[in-house]
Order: sequence, then C-alpha cells, then structure tokens
Amino acid sequence: MQMLLTRRRPVHQPGIRSRQILSLFCSISGDSDDDPPFSPISEARKPNKKRKPSDKKEKRPAATQTRKTRIFPAKSDLPFDFRHSYSESDPSSKPIGYREPTRFSPFGPNRLDREWTGTCAPVKGEAELGWWLEERERVLGEPLNEEEVAELVEKYRHSDCNRQINIGKDGVTHNLLDDIHNHWKRAEAVRIKCLGVPTLDMDNVCFHLEEKSGGKVVYHRINVLLLYRGRNYDPKNRPVIPLMLWKPRAPIYSKLVKNVADGLTFEETKEMRNKGLNSPALTKLTRNGVYVNVVQRVKDAFETEEVVRLDCSHVGTSDCKRIGVKLRDLVPCIPILFKDEQIILWKGKRESQRETMS
Repeated sequence: MQMLLTRRRPVHQPGIRSRQILSLFCSISGDSDDDPPFSPISEARKPNKKRKPSDKKEKRPAATQTRKTRIFPAKSDLPFDFRHSYSESDPSSKPIGYREPTRFSPFGPNRLDREWTGTCAPVKGEAELGWWLEERERVLGEPLNEEEVAELVEKYRHSDCNRQINIGKDGVTHNLLDDIHNHWKRAEAVRIKCLGVPTLDMDNVCFHLEEKSGGKVVYHRINVLLLYRGRNYDPKNRPVIPLMLWKPRAPIYSKLVKNVADGLTFEETKEMRNKGLNSPALTKLTRNGVYVNVVQRVKDAFETEEVVRLDCSHVGTSDCKRIGVKLRDLVPCIPILFKDEQIILWKGKRESQRETMS
C-alpha cells in the first residue's frame, strides 16, 4: 500500500519525444548532416543535344502538303448553283446592291472552283441534270413498301430521336446538306423539324430537300419530316459538298412596300393602312412558331375582308418582312404596311377585275 502511494507518474516533457525522433532519422540517414532524409543525391544530367534543322524537315510527313493540294480548290459535280439558302431565296429577283464586296467568297479564298457573284456560286458551263437524276434513282432503288415505311416512321419520328436536324428562319441552307449526309452515314433516315418562316410553305422545303440532297421524304406531318437516304446509298461515294465558312450578308433588294400601292391613289392607300391598323388581328404569330395554317386563314379572311392585320409581336422586324414576302407570293396579296411588328395585307383588285372581265 505504501509502495502504490509513493509511485508517481512521469512528468511529460514536450521536447524529449521530438528529439528522440530526430536522432532516429539522423542515425538512419548516415553521418552526413547536410543531406535531408529520403533525398538521394541526384546525378549530373547530360546536356541535351540540339537538333539540327535538317532533322525536323526529314521527320515532317510529306502527306500534309499533298493533301492540301488535292482538296483545295474543291471541285463539286452537283448540277445546281451554291447558295446560302435554297428555300428562302428567289433566283429570279436581282439585288440592287451589296453590303460586302463580291470578291469575298464565303467558301474561303481559293477553296472552290466556282466564282462567287454576291448571291450564289453558279455552275461552270451548262448544268447536266440527266446524270444527277439517274444517279438519284439508282441510289433510291425500289420504293419502300408500307411495312418498311411504318418501321422507319416508328424509329425516327419521336422527339427523343438522336438523328434530328432543326431548320430555322434560313430554311434549307447549303451547310445543311452536309449535315444530312453525315447523319446518313449511320442511319437510314434523318428527322427534320422546321420552325419559323419556312413553315409557311412546307412543300417548298420538301422539294429542295429532295432535289439538293438526293433523298426521299417518306413522312410529313405538320412541321416534321423524315428524309430517307435510299437502298443503295454508299457513304464513301457521297457527293462533294464544300462548306461555307461564314454566313454571307444579305444583298440589298428593292423596296418591299411602296408609298402608293398599285391600283390605289395616295389617299386610298392611307385609308387602307388606317383601316388595317384599327381592325382586329386575324392571328398572333410567335417567334420560331409553326405557321402552317396562316396562308389558308388569310385566303379565307379575304373572302369577306379587304384588309387583314397580322400581329407579329416579339417576332422581329426581319422575320416580319420575310413573312410578308412569303404571303405576297402564296396568297397572293399586297403588303401595304409594316409598323410596330404589325403586317397589313391588302387583297388587291384582281377579283374585281375578273368580275368586270366576265
């Protein structure tokens, strides 16, 4: 009992433990106190020999130089003029000016064997459509039966399809053709969804897709298409489609809305514009919407009304003018005013002229 009471616990001294650990490391590392533990002496590195410039030239592959000479300038056998947009441009309308010099081709300098005119790159010589139509028929092969069409539609028509291309206000563009062939490498068909101004005339979109790409539209519902590549399609023998490096600026055309409409005086034109602004809107168009039924609705409205107003709030000024040009040709009618994103259309005097002549 007395021994247990006299026994005391040793007093902790903080510096003793660290000294013991340091002495242990010093004994392991050796007698040299200059070198820290776990750091072996680095050997002297030999200086790198400088490479001669002749070695670099020898190791450079010579295929890169020949590749550039083979690809550029690109030569394409497609028998149509290259344009930025095929469905939203009219080759018959000639511009009155350009916003950029015509010598700057959107395909790049010396990258295409065709000259850029400011609106298109025309075909050299006469366009041979015979071989293109024969080649297209050969690639398409026999037409699909109902079961094959139903299988393709069920596979590609859904919104979660990976093989989808969206078409906006520019319509069927030139670079879109290359995207279609890239999808055709791994899929028999591609799903195309149209939004905006091109939906006013979906038949025109289908026509240019079939004519420029060589495929076949096997499914068309509202603004969704399925473009089939053909039975005998070979991605290794796809046509050469040189890409546009940038979007060319739109040229300057003549004025769309005249100060005095054809067949009216200045006072009558002013009265028609005020009448259209005060009339209720036939429909309200949204930005990047689906305008499939707009043309028919305008035709039906002209049976009872003389002036029609379309509310294009939040659509944009450029899209309003595109819509007015489309309706002018499709209805047909005469746009007499674009103001505050409102389109005023006048049906003209064609019906009255026909009645008088009859």
